[in-house]
Amino acid sequence: MFYYELQPRFSDTDALGHISNTTLPVWFEQARMPLFKIFHPTLDVKTWPLIIARVEVDFVAQSYWHLPVEVRTGVGKIGNSSFQVVQEAWQDGKMIARGNAVLIHFDYNSEKALAIPDDIRAELSSHLAE
Repeated sequence: MFYYELQPRFSDTDALGHISNTTLPVWFEQARMPLFKIFHPTLDVKTWPLIIARVEVDFVAQSYWHLPVEVRTGVGKIGNSSFQVVQEAWQDGKMIARGNAVLIHFDYNSEKALAIPDDIRAELSSHLAE
């Protein structure tokens, strides 16, 4: 499990003063950085090996800009060429959102999925969500 703490910006809010529903997917993407590094330590986009196939976010509670948010990121199911990322956002002791994303190990030149190598699979397995 990976933990990422952020301080919401005032510009992350909507007209009602809550964190905008468009903000959580961005925070979840940022918190996936440690998983990106497992596949591609340099993070060089010219040789990027992942593509996103699915993103879903459930908004569980209201959230506000003046309190820090912790995003917890773990790995769900690991397939042959894809894996699930399981995430939760917490603020002031309450879960405010949970999300799932499916990432595919991908070759952009051939436009085909690639099998996840055994060493990367082992590293992903060490971060399985509870």
